[in-house]
Amino acid sequence: MAWYKEWFGEDYLELYAHHDAGEARGHVDFVERLFAEARPHAVLDLACGAGRHTRELRKRGYRVLGTDLSLTLLAQGADIPRVAGDMKDLPFADRAFDWVLNFFTSFGYFESERDNFRVLEEIVRVLRPGGRCLIDLFNRDHVLATLEPRERQERNGQVIEIRRWYDAATRRVNKRICLQREGSPKRTYLESVRAYTQEEVVNGLNWAGLEIVATYGGFGGEPSGDDSERLIFIGRRS
Repeated sequence: MAWYKEWFGEDYLELYAHHDAGEARGHVDFVERLFAEARPHAVLDLACGAGRHTRELRKRGYRVLGTDLSLTLLAQGADIPRVAGDMKDLPFADRAFDWVLNFFTSFGYFESERDNFRVLEEIVRVLRPGGRCLIDLFNRDHVLATLEPRERQERNGQVIEIRRWYDAATRRVNKRICLQREGSPKRTYLESVRAYTQEEVVNGLNWAGLEIVATYGGFGGEPSGDDSERLIFIGRRS
């Protein structure tokens, strides 16, 4: 089974609980500053997970819909509108959205490059002409420079052991996560994400039909570069 079909469940929610509503508010603040010139009719939160960005956008009056593959994550917070969907084959009509927002490194999951770039094609397909997209990725150069091979922590009565490595052959950053509570079996998961350079993503977005409006290195508007933590791409459909 593909790693992303196993990992995005209750254990994932617990491990990443620090990526919370407060962080989402900062991200949405950033989007509003960038896209302030026009109020959208419809927004897609692509790979929305448990819906923290969807919820924040709804609070601000946006007509937003989230979509994710994980039914466990979608079950969190039934008060916000979300649907199950594969980002390679989105269950929406052509030109349905003014904004498509893709936060927290949700691009590069698939082993096939063709499948990864089908995601970009789908973003273009569901965007209206003139529509905007945001794609937020980790910065490969920063991750490789700061990669911590092993980590062990204890949290809420649980031991967490993480091993990280970069596979140069597949150009993927991998993370093996082992979780264990006393008296319970160990649970082991994998995260594996293709580590793209800025140039690769720009070329992919241009190929798919998006004009790159801007790139940033963080949600404070920092410039992108070798030492920036994030790579945030702002695209526009012609």
